[in-house]
Amino acid sequence: MLSGCFYANTSQAPIATTYPYSEQQRMQAAQHWEVLAQHEAAGILRNERVRFRDLHIPAQEHTSVSAYYGGEFERGFRTLLTSELVSRGGSVMTQPNTGGATVQVDVEVVEHRDRGYIRPPFGAYTALAGGVTVASMALGNWSEPALALIPAAMVADTTSGSWTYEGKEEVIITTQIVDSERILYSSSNIYYINAGDRRHYAPNRVPQAPATPTVSITDTW
Repeated sequence: MLSGCFYANTSQAPIATTYPYSEQQRMQAAQHWEVLAQHEAAGILRNERVRFRDLHIPAQEHTSVSAYYGGEFERGFRTLLTSELVSRGGSVMTQPNTGGATVQVDVEVVEHRDRGYIRPPFGAYTALAGGVTVASMALGNWSEPALALIPAAMVADTTSGSWTYEGKEEVIITTQIVDSERILYSSSNIYYINAGDRRHYAPNRVPQAPATPTVSITDTW
């Protein structure tokens, strides 16, 4: 009887849904910059359009203050990428030449100001409950209560190295190889970063401490 009053599976507005479960790495060490440089060097030298080109990686010169240039990361990554290309047999020039191409690196910091709740992946709570159950069984079956911590500790030792938080800041790092106005190679990678590390990627977007107010004192009336 009620079925004639409304349609099932209807809504007056689109319902928000989530994406399939995925993982994203956190960049928080210079060694992680090296890993990215290795990845990009391998990709460049696999690309037939650029692998035999003379490549020039210029030191970035910023004639004006920009909020988006890459700070310590940009300088370090260019050096690491140069080393990786040379060690793998790439032709890297100190100056641009005719017939060569230029490597460009762009860094974009993204700050999420109102990110919603991020639900743990399916099975996370089940795994946690399973660990608690194992510990409870150990308390009942083992004579030494301290031994009850062993199963949980084994699980923690195995998985804790992969635990991290999502955070509110990400960085998009794009490496391109350009010949005049033509882009021959482009690769973008996205990472989480720690809020305190923003200065590595966008130093001019680091919040500045408020200026201390000053009061002039004079004996003139």
